[in-house]
Amino acid sequence: MDLVTTRSVIRNVAENMVASEPELTRLDQIVGDGDHGLGMQRGFAAVATLLDGDTCNPQDVGGLLLQVGTRMMSSMGGASGAIFGTLFRAGGKAIAGEPCLTTPVLSRFLNEGLNAVFARGGAKPGDKTMVDALTAAAEKAASLQDKPLVEALPEIAAAAHLGAEGTKNMVAVFGRSKTLGERSLGHVDPGAVSMALILQFMAEGVTEKQSATA
Repeated sequence: MDLVTTRSVIRNVAENMVASEPELTRLDQIVGDGDHGLGMQRGFAAVATLLDGDTCNPQDVGGLLLQVGTRMMSSMGGASGAIFGTLFRAGGKAIAGEPCLTTPVLSRFLNEGLNAVFARGGAKPGDKTMVDALTAAAEKAASLQDKPLVEALPEIAAAAHLGAEGTKNMVAVFGRSKTLGERSLGHVDPGAVSMALILQFMAEGVTEKQSATA
C-alpha cells in the first residue's frame, strides 16, 4: 500500500473514529471519566484536518504516521493523547523511509509502538488498557508477515478485538477505572476498544481500496 493509498486509508480511519465517539463515550462512562470518546473524536478530527491540508507532505509512510501521532498528541490531551500519540509517533519513526505499508512494515510499527507505549505508561498485558488490544495485534502481525496486507489486516484487527474483549475479565490498575477495583470486571476497557477499532477501520479501508482496483 503506497503512500497515497495509506494516506487515504488513514483518512477513512479518522472519519470512522470520529463517528465512534458516542459508543466510546458510553463505554468510558461505565469505567472511566466519560471523556475517552470525546478525546478520540477531537484527536481524529484533527488528524482528518491534517490529512486534508497542504502542510502534510511526508516523504514515506513512516513520516505520515509520525505526523499523525504528533497531531494526536497535540490535540487530544490527557492520557489517551499521550498514549495513542506515542504509538503513532514511535511506530512511524520505526518505519521511517518505507515507501509502502506492507504486513512486515505494519508489524514493525505495532511492535515498536507497543514498546514505546509500555516505556511511557508502564501498562502491560493484563492491566486492562489499550495495551491488551495492541499486544494481541502485534503478536498476530508478527505471525502473518508472509501474507499480503489486505489478507493480514482483517486477522490483525480481529485479534485486537479479542484482546479488547478479554479486558472484561481484568481488574483495572490504571486511571479512574482503578478506583472501581472488582467492579471494573465485566466491562471492556474503552482504550482497548479504540485500538481495535483503529485497526478494524484500517482493514476495511485496505479491503475497499483493493476491491476498487480489482
